[in-house]
Amino acid sequence: MHRLINSFGYALNGLLHYLRSGGNVNFHLAATLLVLLSGFYFQIISRDLIVLSICIFSVHAAEAFNTAIEQLMDFISPEHHPMAGKVKDLAAGAVLLVACGAAVVGILVFRPYLAAFV
Repeated sequence: MHRLINSFGYALNGLLHYLRSGGNVNFHLAATLLVLLSGFYFQIISRDLIVLSICIFSVHAAEAFNTAIEQLMDFISPEHHPMAGKVKDLAAGAVLLVACGAAVVGILVFRPYLAAFV
């Protein structure tokens, strides 16, 4: 049981580190807030909220992995190395893919609500 509690402590520590890392994380947090406020404003149905939540958490998980990979590469190769740059670019590209997919889902989810609003 003690190991389980420690695991949650480590995970919480990682989450706090992610939230404090700034940069793109702040952009994703602002987008999250905008999506959630819009969802509550338009009173979206539960199914749509579930889909948006999955997208939101997927983007944040991808960004957290990207942050971890960037920090690992900086630790392994403090000086610029082409392979370290390639690894960082691949991780950033993965975040971009997930974020673009989430944006498409967001457009599809909110389109009927916006059409009814106008």
